[in-house]
Amino acid sequence: MVKIVGIAGSLRPDSYSQLALKLAGDRLTTLGAEVTLLDLRELDLPLCHGGQDYPNHPDVDRLRQAFLDADGFLLVTPEYHGSVSGVLKNALDLMSFDQLDGKVTAMISILGGQSNNNALNNLRTIMRWVHAWVIPEQVAIGQAWKAFDDQGKIVDEKLSQRLDGLAQSLYDNTRKLRGVD
Repeated sequence: MVKIVGIAGSLRPDSYSQLALKLAGDRLTTLGAEVTLLDLRELDLPLCHGGQDYPNHPDVDRLRQAFLDADGFLLVTPEYHGSVSGVLKNALDLMSFDQLDGKVTAMISILGGQSNNNALNNLRTIMRWVHAWVIPEQVAIGQAWKAFDDQGKIVDEKLSQRLDGLAQSLYDNTRKLRGVD
């Protein structure tokens, strides 16, 4: 079975990044993946100091183990000042090649303004640097404040179909590249 772990790099209580993560995670579950969504708002993660040991922060081990056990990743980031959120970058920095190398990755960005690919391009570079396989499909959700309805669903049908395509590609490519059923 395909195992996917997902995180969103937003700490906001009513986070659009968390909404998008849940929607994509639900779609992956429907396809047959085992999906674990970790909420960075609930984990006690220190700022990365470049070392391996964080004895006073057991959630670092929890994060690392979830990523180690996964075949693929679903990463969602708000775009802050044209790049990836510091929260997501810090979570990734707390891990090493042991957890990230050779894993298949899908990415979604959330923007308050017009849709663009700045954060996604930065995230693609980060994941490529740690030898992850980033799928070609990506989704940027612009003007997030009006992209979701009251039930947390995406309003625009074409955008919703793109999210379906992202989930399908992550599932299919993880099966192929990781050799899992």
